[in-house]
Amino acid sequence: MMKEIKAALFDLDGTLFDTEGQYTTLWGGIGRKYRPDIPYFAQEIKGTTLKQILDRYFPDESVREAIVKELNEYEAQMTYDFYPGALDCINDLKKHGVRCAIVTSSNISKMKQVEKQIPDFNNLFDRVLTSEDFTASKPAPDCYLLGAKVFGCKLDECVVFEDALSGLQSGMSAGIFTFGLATTNTEEAIKDHCNHVLASWQGVNYDTICEIFNTK
Repeated sequence: MMKEIKAALFDLDGTLFDTEGQYTTLWGGIGRKYRPDIPYFAQEIKGTTLKQILDRYFPDESVREAIVKELNEYEAQMTYDFYPGALDCINDLKKHGVRCAIVTSSNISKMKQVEKQIPDFNNLFDRVLTSEDFTASKPAPDCYLLGAKVFGCKLDECVVFEDALSGLQSGMSAGIFTFGLATTNTEEAIKDHCNHVLASWQGVNYDTICEIFNTK
């Protein structure tokens, strides 16, 4: 008997949006300016919330305020472009009755910038869960467990889509079937950290997802 997918839980940056390069530029600059003692700072903080970054790496309040200001200004001028095929996949899932949610470490302030660029963004998803909705960020499983809970779904009725190692660990630790997008990391780098690797969103739809979900 075929298992039914009732909910799809999506990471945002690097999974649906081609934005990771922009964030790497921003946080790389912040790291060089304020934490030159930490090489590859941008990679170090991927997948964590702003609060966690500030609490962990920036105890000085004036520095924290400067970083928040810089981040807000930067996100206001970022471009939020869907990867080719991602939007088609979301619409196809919805057409088949699958509930769709964003599960992101970004905060509400960032999502308001997204909505300015994409006015119908919230209409694409049944729920948008941000860092304000959970206390433990990725790689903890909390955010994806919450994603299943808000839809009243069992874990084996959900699928997760992620790109970063911390997010993949979050989905897998939650016990949810996790698709890894080879968008910001190579297929080789993520293949042991998810249930199935998707090279891109091109050609991915409800039928292909269900086939993989039921044969793995």
